[in-house]
Amino acid sequence: MTVLKKILFQLIILTMVQSTLFAQQQNRPNVLMIAIDDLKPLLGCYGESAMITPNIDLLASKGTLFLKNYCQQAVCAPTRASLMTGLRPDATKVWDLKTQLRDMLPNVVTMPQYFSLQGYATTGIGKVYDVRSVDKQLDAPSWTIPYENLDDEDYAPGFKKPVGGHYQAKSSLELLARFSKEALDKGLDAEQTKAFMDKNRVVVEAGDVPDDAYSDGAIARKAGKMLAALKGQNKPFFLAVGFSKPHLPFVAPQKYWDKYDRKNIKLAPFQELTKGAPQFAFQPSAELVNNYAMPDGNRFNADYALQTEDAQRMLIHGYCAAVSYTDAQVGYLLNQLKKLGLDKNTIVVLWGDHGWHLGDHGIWNKHTNFEQATRAPLIIAAPGYPIGQKAKGVSEFVDVFPTLCELAGIQQPSGIAGTSLVPALKNPETRIKEIAQSQYPRGDQTMGYALRSERYRCVIWYKENFRTTPVHQGSEILSVELYDYDKDPLERVNLANDPAYAEVLKLMQSKIKSYISDRISIVSSK
Repeated sequence: MTVLKKILFQLIILTMVQSTLFAQQQNRPNVLMIAIDDLKPLLGCYGESAMITPNIDLLASKGTLFLKNYCQQAVCAPTRASLMTGLRPDATKVWDLKTQLRDMLPNVVTMPQYFSLQGYATTGIGKVYDVRSVDKQLDAPSWTIPYENLDDEDYAPGFKKPVGGHYQAKSSLELLARFSKEALDKGLDAEQTKAFMDKNRVVVEAGDVPDDAYSDGAIARKAGKMLAALKGQNKPFFLAVGFSKPHLPFVAPQKYWDKYDRKNIKLAPFQELTKGAPQFAFQPSAELVNNYAMPDGNRFNADYALQTEDAQRMLIHGYCAAVSYTDAQVGYLLNQLKKLGLDKNTIVVLWGDHGWHLGDHGIWNKHTNFEQATRAPLIIAAPGYPIGQKAKGVSEFVDVFPTLCELAGIQQPSGIAGTSLVPALKNPETRIKEIAQSQYPRGDQTMGYALRSERYRCVIWYKENFRTTPVHQGSEILSVELYDYDKDPLERVNLANDPAYAEVLKLMQSKIKSYISDRISIVSSK
């Protein structure tokens, strides 16, 4: 063979390889990830018949809904950092709302970053990471196309960005003006005034405005345009879209409030602290109490005091309205996906970053290891898989990364904590794992580790400065909790000292201690 023929032969082989790789890349499914802030499984598809969520319910009917799915830590930044890296909070070292993920793990490869290395175009809009845990580009290494922001022109005609990021209604603006005058009358300087206004936000707003006068509506519409642009590329895409509601404040157009009759809203049936549980297992609704004012300008009850029934119904009404508003934005986005002909080759995964207390145990917000804070919705709809399924086994957010890899035909990266849920997409009776693990700190000296099986939850609270010394088996145990959800779904009584549960407790404690030992070896290797 002459030199020229050899060169031509090599070029032919190279072209064939490149064509094969290009074809494989083109055949890979797209990924649309929808993240929803503070969304608990209070949805029609989870059996909540009073909730009006037709679009999320429709998505569930086209895929698999995970009935017993749990977050790794029930607060925004840690749970999102965990989900997006496939690592638990003790590995990311993001346990709060101020730690930067890449300060702790400079070389971490996030889920969208990993997909970009496999030839995907990656981009996003809205709240996917918590802005306090990443750089100003919403983690620049994650995205091949710069992360999108909203501008005034992205909102409905005649509207600009909401005041304070949330408010459009005249009543809200008048109340904020009242607080601003109060700060002026007190002689507060600029920094003090900002702090004062941050503690006097308006808790609810029902604006007579179109959906895209608020940010989530504008995000949905801009995300629809992003889908159209991504369709024109010659590579698969990973698009992450984050909606902010139902996070406080409960702001939504009036029509979503009108879907619910406040007088028919049911209050939490058990509003007491759990018998036998340590007080630090609870939290005094600080996010609500310290940062928001009632519509009349008065404050919420503090220090574990119950809110009035009127206040409770207002808050639950607001939460429901905000959920239905966000559901409509999910519907808009899914409709755009279908209109563009992308629905047949796009994996859609929807998650709420953690649960939310709606007055149970007298608590509002998240920030605990209890069921209402840690259980979170997860829906995965993938082309070619069975539809309308409800997976009965336990799952957790660290499982999302390996699941999407397998669905996309990508090799799972080493070192991540989760397990692919694809077997449960094939057969919802399949149990992928025995337990899900959550955790929550109290200050810098106390960490509670919770393991949730299909029936039980065990929590061990350790005393240790976990920021400097990983919790280990020799750390002092401050308290232990055990709950049986078959017999006590409201967590009325801590069963850790009940002799009838001695064997269950022993087994669950051994699993927590085993987890801690395994976790130390994993963290130490990072």
